[in-house]
Amino acid sequence: MEHHWKELIPVDRYVVRSNGILHEFDRKVVTLLYQPLIGSRAFSLYMTLWGELDQQFLSAETTHHSLMAIMQCSLKDIYDERLKLEGIGLLKTYVNHAQDPKQFIYELQPPLSPEQFFNDGVLNVFLYSRVGRTKFHKLKQFFSVPAIDTSGFSPITRSFNEIFTSVHPEQMVATMNEETKQDLSLSDERKYFDRSEETYVLEEDVFDFDLFFAGLSKQIVPKRAVNAKVREAIKKLAFLYGISPLDMQKIVIGVIDPAEHIDIEALRKAARDWYQFERGDDELPHLSTRVQPLSYRTMMDVEPKTKEEQLIKQLETISPRQLLIEISGGAEPSMSDLQLIEDIMFQQKLLPGVVNVLIYYVMLRTDMKLSKAYVEKIASHWARKKIRTVKEAMELAKKEAKKYQSWASEKEKKPARKTVRKEMLPDWLNMDYSQKESEQTEASDLEMKRRELEERLKKYRNE
Repeated sequence: MEHHWKELIPVDRYVVRSNGILHEFDRKVVTLLYQPLIGSRAFSLYMTLWGELDQQFLSAETTHHSLMAIMQCSLKDIYDERLKLEGIGLLKTYVNHAQDPKQFIYELQPPLSPEQFFNDGVLNVFLYSRVGRTKFHKLKQFFSVPAIDTSGFSPITRSFNEIFTSVHPEQMVATMNEETKQDLSLSDERKYFDRSEETYVLEEDVFDFDLFFAGLSKQIVPKRAVNAKVREAIKKLAFLYGISPLDMQKIVIGVIDPAEHIDIEALRKAARDWYQFERGDDELPHLSTRVQPLSYRTMMDVEPKTKEEQLIKQLETISPRQLLIEISGGAEPSMSDLQLIEDIMFQQKLLPGVVNVLIYYVMLRTDMKLSKAYVEKIASHWARKKIRTVKEAMELAKKEAKKYQSWASEKEKKPARKTVRKEMLPDWLNMDYSQKESEQTEASDLEMKRRELEERLKKYRNE
């Protein structure tokens, strides 16, 4: 079990530097385009770290206790918001474990340019989902200018060599001695100001390229057609729309031209068309509508034999949003619940099936409510443990059940309650310690909630 205080304590020291020059215009980009995705606290952390930079683009060393005092929030909040900045590509973190206390370097990354952001294929769609159509169009107008028609003009710009001449070779050889070479180079202890072109990172395992290429004919789609840019676009589109490798094969085959070139815009349009056809409407995707990727399903071609296997298969084939709808008896989930689920999927990078286990577990443990602090605490633990499958999530929930229950009890500011009897819970929630007779009422209530959940989800078992 990893806690934030194992990663970070108040006396740990840090310095801030920037990867390139941050301009005033970047502040507007982060404020208007990134803040709706990362939230006000992560935005505040980014701006606070930026404010600590001096004219040398490097801050003085200080402690995290000082940062807590400036931001008026806990160390856990700072740690959680830091992860959001890292995930979206606004921050890189380095740590020196050999020092005691530990030393951190927080390297601020410039945001994407408006053109990069609005053509990203993932961030722009999530922004649209967050702010709505009207605000999105206003933001597009704000970050764009009217195009100038140059069709009636002729370029007359001079080239460098037309204006400037070089020194003669014999002069260059005479002056290019060792001292001159040293003057022209920079010592290893320093680096020139630059402008980073890096962006956020999607892990390779979000899409199974091996399966994708295995089913493609080399005559129809040669590997060279899937260059680095196309590969990155495929990965983003698969993540955004929940497209399996087999479906992506059909999409790519449909857009490759006779010259064996794949146009990325055509690929994006085909992916949107596929999504809208699958969904049956024009709604843009939300993270909460995704289902567990095929490569991370363990019951795809297996007939369930136990209740646990039935539950695994259900949670692998239903989206978190649909799970919430079924649990609530067909009612649409609240915006706050959906926002919470989308936040942990985006920030903690949990797969949909794993989130389903989290929802199921928390609903049973907190009187059918999604407690934000409790959900985020467990999600953070699962993300650090790199839980990818429904089965792994169930096993970890079983293993850490006593600890998770103590977290829930801490939140309610009540003494930690003993668990229910082993026979009253699904196999994957069994615990290894006993229950007193005075707690049998609680066990009965929990069993009733479990049966109620099973009844609401029963129709999915027959599909």
